[in-house]
Amino acid sequence: MRRGLISVAIFFAFVAIFTLSRYHAPSSTTTTTTGTTATTTTTFASSTTTTTSTVAAATCQGSGFSGVYNEGEGAAGTVYASVTLTKTSAGTCSETGWPIVTLQNKSGALLPITLVEVPSATNTLQFSTAKANHAPTQLLLHQGSLTTFSLAYSSVTTANTVCDNALTLNIQFATGASSVPVTAPYAVQPCDNGKVWVSPFY
Repeated sequence: MRRGLISVAIFFAFVAIFTLSRYHAPSSTTTTTTGTTATTTTTFASSTTTTTSTVAAATCQGSGFSGVYNEGEGAAGTVYASVTLTKTSAGTCSETGWPIVTLQNKSGALLPITLVEVPSATNTLQFSTAKANHAPTQLLLHQGSLTTFSLAYSSVTTANTVCDNALTLNIQFATGASSVPVTAPYAVQPCDNGKVWVSPFY
Protein backbone atom coordinates (compact mmCIF):
# COMPACT_ATOMS: atom_id res chain seq x y z
CA MET A 1 0.00 0.00 0.00
CA ARG A 2 2.77 2.36 0.90
CA ARG A 3 4.62 1.65 -2.32
CA GLY A 4 1.46 2.35 -4.26
CA LEU A 5 1.06 5.80 -2.69
CA ILE A 6 4.69 6.65 -3.40
CA SER A 7 4.27 5.61 -7.03
CA VAL A 8 1.16 7.79 -7.42
CA ALA A 9 2.97 10.77 -5.86
CA ILE A 10 5.94 10.36 -8.21
CA PHE A 11 3.58 10.15 -11.17
CA PHE A 12 1.78 13.43 -10.30
CA ALA A 13 5.10 15.19 -9.65
CA PHE A 14 6.29 14.16 -13.12
CA VAL A 15 3.08 15.48 -14.72
CA ALA A 16 3.44 18.82 -12.90
CA ILE A 17 7.08 19.25 -13.99
CA PHE A 18 6.22 18.38 -17.60
CA THR A 19 3.32 20.88 -17.67
CA LEU A 20 5.40 23.73 -16.25
CA SER A 21 8.18 23.12 -18.76
CA ARG A 22 5.72 23.73 -21.62
CA TYR A 23 4.43 27.05 -20.18
CA HIS A 24 5.24 30.15 -22.31
CA ALA A 25 5.84 33.51 -20.61
CA PRO A 26 3.34 36.16 -21.76
CA SER A 27 4.43 38.95 -24.05
CA SER A 28 5.25 42.38 -22.61
CA THR A 29 4.62 45.75 -24.26
CA THR A 30 6.56 48.92 -23.49
CA THR A 31 5.67 52.36 -24.85
CA THR A 32 8.28 55.12 -24.74
CA THR A 33 7.69 58.74 -25.77
CA THR A 34 10.71 60.95 -26.52
CA GLY A 35 10.44 64.46 -27.97
CA THR A 36 7.88 64.21 -30.80
CA THR A 37 8.20 60.46 -31.41
CA ALA A 38 6.15 57.71 -29.76
CA THR A 39 7.76 54.25 -30.02
CA THR A 40 5.95 51.03 -29.10
CA THR A 41 8.06 47.87 -28.68
CA THR A 42 6.52 44.40 -28.21
CA THR A 43 8.88 41.63 -27.07
CA PHE A 44 7.96 37.95 -26.71
CA ALA A 45 9.88 35.91 -24.12
CA SER A 46 10.07 32.86 -26.42
CA SER A 47 11.28 34.87 -29.43
CA THR A 48 14.10 37.24 -30.34
CA THR A 49 11.87 39.27 -32.72
CA THR A 50 11.14 42.92 -31.80
CA THR A 51 8.47 44.97 -33.58
CA THR A 52 8.72 48.78 -33.47
CA SER A 53 6.26 51.36 -34.83
CA THR A 54 6.96 55.11 -34.90
CA VAL A 55 4.42 57.95 -35.20
CA ALA A 56 5.74 61.53 -35.58
CA ALA A 57 3.68 64.50 -34.41
CA ALA A 58 2.55 66.89 -37.16
CA THR A 59 3.70 70.51 -37.41
CA CYS A 60 1.48 72.86 -35.40
CA GLN A 61 -1.18 74.80 -37.27
CA GLY A 62 -2.22 78.26 -36.15
CA SER A 63 -5.89 77.38 -36.72
CA GLY A 64 -5.67 75.16 -33.64
CA PHE A 65 -4.48 77.97 -31.34
CA SER A 66 -5.64 81.19 -29.71
CA GLY A 67 -3.24 84.03 -28.95
CA VAL A 68 -2.66 86.90 -26.53
CA TYR A 69 -0.38 89.90 -27.02
CA ASN A 70 1.49 90.72 -23.82
CA GLU A 71 2.42 94.38 -23.52
CA GLY A 72 6.04 94.91 -22.53
CA GLU A 73 8.26 97.82 -21.61
CA GLY A 74 10.37 100.27 -23.54
CA ALA A 75 14.05 101.02 -23.08
CA ALA A 76 16.20 103.46 -25.06
CA GLY A 77 13.60 103.68 -27.82
CA THR A 78 13.08 99.90 -28.10
CA VAL A 79 9.73 98.35 -27.18
CA TYR A 80 9.72 94.79 -25.79
CA ALA A 81 6.66 92.52 -25.74
CA SER A 82 5.67 88.87 -26.18
CA VAL A 83 2.94 86.70 -27.65
CA THR A 84 1.52 83.64 -25.89
CA LEU A 85 -0.31 80.98 -27.89
CA THR A 86 -2.59 78.33 -26.36
CA LYS A 87 -3.40 75.07 -28.14
CA THR A 88 -7.19 74.79 -28.25
CA SER A 89 -7.54 71.80 -30.58
CA ALA A 90 -7.27 68.14 -29.66
CA GLY A 91 -4.23 66.01 -30.42
CA THR A 92 -0.51 66.67 -30.33
CA CYS A 93 1.70 68.76 -32.61
CA SER A 94 5.33 69.86 -32.69
CA GLU A 95 7.13 73.07 -33.52
CA THR A 96 10.72 74.25 -33.63
CA GLY A 97 12.29 77.60 -34.42
CA TRP A 98 11.10 81.14 -34.89
CA PRO A 99 7.59 82.39 -35.65
CA ILE A 100 6.63 83.78 -39.03
CA VAL A 101 4.86 87.09 -38.35
CA THR A 102 2.88 89.36 -40.65
CA LEU A 103 1.31 92.69 -39.64
CA GLN A 104 -2.05 94.20 -40.56
CA ASN A 105 -3.44 97.68 -39.91
CA LYS A 106 -6.99 98.39 -38.74
CA SER A 107 -8.25 98.13 -42.34
CA GLY A 108 -6.74 94.67 -42.78
CA ALA A 109 -3.99 95.79 -45.16
CA LEU A 110 -0.63 94.03 -44.86
CA LEU A 111 2.24 96.20 -43.64
CA PRO A 112 5.96 95.85 -44.38
CA ILE A 113 7.91 93.82 -41.85
CA THR A 114 11.50 92.65 -41.58
CA LEU A 115 12.00 89.83 -39.07
CA VAL A 116 15.36 89.55 -37.31
CA GLU A 117 15.92 86.24 -35.53
CA VAL A 118 17.42 86.29 -32.02
CA PRO A 119 19.87 84.93 -31.09
CA SER A 120 22.12 85.39 -34.09
CA ALA A 121 25.69 86.37 -34.82
CA THR A 122 24.60 89.59 -36.55
CA ASN A 123 22.92 91.37 -33.60
CA THR A 124 23.42 91.83 -29.88
CA LEU A 125 19.83 92.42 -28.75
CA GLN A 126 18.90 90.59 -25.55
CA PHE A 127 15.42 89.87 -24.21
CA SER A 128 14.70 90.08 -20.48
CA THR A 129 13.37 86.50 -20.48
CA ALA A 130 16.37 84.15 -20.47
CA LYS A 131 14.63 81.44 -22.54
CA ALA A 132 14.05 83.93 -25.34
CA ASN A 133 17.82 84.25 -25.86
CA HIS A 134 18.42 80.51 -26.24
CA ALA A 135 18.69 78.55 -29.47
CA PRO A 136 15.48 76.91 -30.73
CA THR A 137 14.36 73.64 -29.14
CA GLN A 138 11.71 71.23 -30.36
CA LEU A 139 8.45 71.54 -28.41
CA LEU A 140 5.64 69.00 -28.20
CA LEU A 141 2.27 70.69 -27.59
CA HIS A 142 -0.97 69.07 -26.39
CA GLN A 143 -4.44 70.55 -25.96
CA GLY A 144 -4.12 73.29 -23.33
CA SER A 145 -0.35 73.68 -23.80
CA LEU A 146 1.16 77.18 -23.94
CA THR A 147 4.04 78.44 -26.04
CA THR A 148 5.48 81.97 -26.14
CA PHE A 149 7.88 84.05 -28.18
CA SER A 150 9.35 87.47 -27.40
CA LEU A 151 9.59 90.40 -29.80
CA ALA A 152 11.07 93.88 -29.89
CA TYR A 153 11.02 96.85 -32.23
CA SER A 154 12.33 100.40 -32.39
CA SER A 155 9.79 103.16 -31.89
CA VAL A 156 12.20 105.99 -32.68
CA THR A 157 11.14 108.05 -35.66
CA THR A 158 13.81 109.52 -37.92
CA ALA A 159 13.76 111.11 -41.34
CA ASN A 160 14.58 107.79 -42.99
CA THR A 161 12.17 105.50 -41.14
CA VAL A 162 8.55 104.50 -41.51
CA CYS A 163 6.56 103.58 -38.39
CA ASP A 164 3.34 101.84 -39.41
CA ASN A 165 0.43 101.24 -37.05
CA ALA A 166 -0.32 97.53 -36.79
CA LEU A 167 -3.20 96.16 -34.74
CA THR A 168 -3.13 92.50 -35.79
CA LEU A 169 -0.22 90.08 -35.82
CA ASN A 170 -0.69 86.86 -37.81
CA ILE A 171 1.50 84.06 -36.44
CA GLN A 172 2.58 80.95 -38.34
CA PHE A 173 4.58 78.05 -36.93
CA ALA A 174 6.07 77.23 -40.33
CA THR A 175 5.88 78.34 -43.96
CA GLY A 176 2.62 77.16 -45.48
CA ALA A 177 0.99 76.47 -42.12
CA SER A 178 -2.24 78.22 -41.16
CA SER A 179 -1.93 81.33 -38.98
CA VAL A 180 -3.46 82.50 -35.73
CA PRO A 181 -4.45 86.21 -35.59
CA VAL A 182 -3.46 88.06 -32.43
CA THR A 183 -4.87 91.53 -31.69
CA ALA A 184 -2.67 93.98 -29.81
CA PRO A 185 -4.37 96.19 -27.18
CA TYR A 186 -2.36 99.14 -28.50
CA ALA A 187 -0.89 99.80 -31.91
CA VAL A 188 2.39 98.05 -32.69
CA GLN A 189 4.57 100.65 -34.41
CA PRO A 190 7.86 99.20 -35.65
CA CYS A 191 10.01 101.83 -37.32
CA ASP A 192 12.82 101.24 -39.83
CA ASN A 193 10.39 99.74 -42.38
CA GLY A 194 8.85 97.30 -39.95
CA LYS A 195 12.00 95.85 -38.38
CA VAL A 196 11.01 93.40 -35.62
CA TRP A 197 13.32 91.18 -33.55
CA VAL A 198 11.78 87.81 -32.63
CA SER A 199 12.92 84.99 -30.36
CA PRO A 200 12.33 81.26 -30.97
CA PHE A 201 9.23 79.67 -29.46
CA TYR A 202 9.81 78.65 -25.83
